Formats: sequence, structure tokens, C-alpha cells
Amino acid sequence: MKTKKLKRVSRLLKNLSKTQQKGIAWLVDPEKDSDFDQFDRVKDSGLDLILVGGSSPSSSNFEKTIQLLQKVSGDIPICIFPGSYLQLSDQADAILFMSLISGRNPEYLISHQVQAAAKVKQSGLEVLPTGYILVNNGELLSVHSVSQTMPLSNEDAEFVKATALAGKFLGMRYFYLDAGSGASIPVSATIISAVKEAVKSPVIVGGGLSNSEKVKSAFMAGADLVVLGNSIEKDPGFLYEVLDLKRWYNHSLTVN
Repeated sequence: MKTKKLKRVSRLLKNLSKTQQKGIAWLVDPEKDSDFDQFDRVKDSGLDLILVGGSSPSSSNFEKTIQLLQKVSGDIPICIFPGSYLQLSDQADAILFMSLISGRNPEYLISHQVQAAAKVKQSGLEVLPTGYILVNNGELLSVHSVSQTMPLSNEDAEFVKATALAGKFLGMRYFYLDAGSGASIPVSATIISAVKEAVKSPVIVGGGLSNSEKVKSAFMAGADLVVLGNSIEKDPGFLYEVLDLKRWYNHSLTVN
């Protein structure tokens, strides 16, 4: 068995949630041909976490992507955001062991998890039990097509909150609210606030966060960690802009 990884990612998320400080994660899709050389400043940027994965179930380029990221990431932990049981690597630090609790497709509720379980245990990866909830304004994106599930509505905070609570009662310790890659409208502040208040656990928010105002809104609503993907692919400089926002926001908490 591989040596068990240090619990760096769970400590990060729990500390953010406890202190109300905010974090930024960069989501890298291994199926996209990314030029990581332009991110040579990442290791010293204040980025909190790198996620690798996406809605595609393919495992091609997965290991290679992690190895390339290790060359630019410095001490930033790398965490798997799996699109299927095929997306596993003991080269990463941790894995969001997710169940898609917003849908009713058994493949993504439990089947992929069963197929991955033995390999995850052998890998020594830090395992983060995560309730994954798709929420947007009715857009059907690649994640919905692949998972064959519909997103919950940004207008139905009570149902999204009940879904998150069910996950908490089932033992999930982390929650990921995702509008989907390329979403035009992110998860609403009302939804984020309702879930955070209900679960009182670390809440990760991603999808549709295409400018600093949207990121700030997610912070103010209660997101502990904000995930950026498509927006960074289009404009790598946006990552550093949002990291500046994070520093300003966290500093404002300490002086108030």
C-alpha cells in the first residue's frame, strides 16, 4: 500500500471554513491542450489548490497532466476532481470522493465510487467525502449530458438546501456547488448562503464565475473555496486578478 498522504486538503478547507477566510482553486481539464509554461508564476501566487478532472469520463492524458502541473505548482496541493472511476492517480495529493446527490443516476451516485474504491484505498490518496450538487438557471452543459442528470434550480433554495442536508446526514463532509463548466450564470448567492448555513461544513463553488464581481459575490455568500476553470483558459491573467481579490478580501476580514 502506498504511504498515506498528509491531510493537506482537508486541513485547508476546514481552516477556510473555520476562519471565514477565502481560497481559490484552479480546475484543469486533462482533455484540453493547456500550455502550462505560461503559469510559471503559479507556485508563488497564493493559489490554494489545483483540481484536475472534468466531466469527461476519459483517463487519457490524466497522469501526464498531473505530472506537468507538478512542474509549475511548487507546494500547492493537487486534488483529483474525477469525471469517472478511470480518473485516478497516486501522483496527486487528494481526491474529492464525490457522489452526485443532485441527480438520481445510480452510476454517479454510487456505481463509479464502488469501482474506484479499492484503487483509491491502495493509492494512499487523502479522501474527501463530497456531496456534489449541480445548480444553475436551467442550462444543460457537458456535465449534465455525461451524467444524464438535470441541474437543480437556482430558484429553489429550499430543495437545494434539503439535498445538501441529506448529504450531510449521510456522512459527507464537504459540498461542491457547481453551475457547470461554461455556465453563463453561476450558482446564486441565495443558494450558497442557504447551503452554507444548513451544512456548516466547507463549501466549494464553481462554474460560471467569469469575472471578479461574481467571485466576490460567491465569497460574500459563504463560499469557502471558489473554483476557476474556463475563465482562466480564456485569460490566464484572470487567475492573478482573482488572487489579488482574495488577498484584499481576506485582509479586510482581519482589520474589521
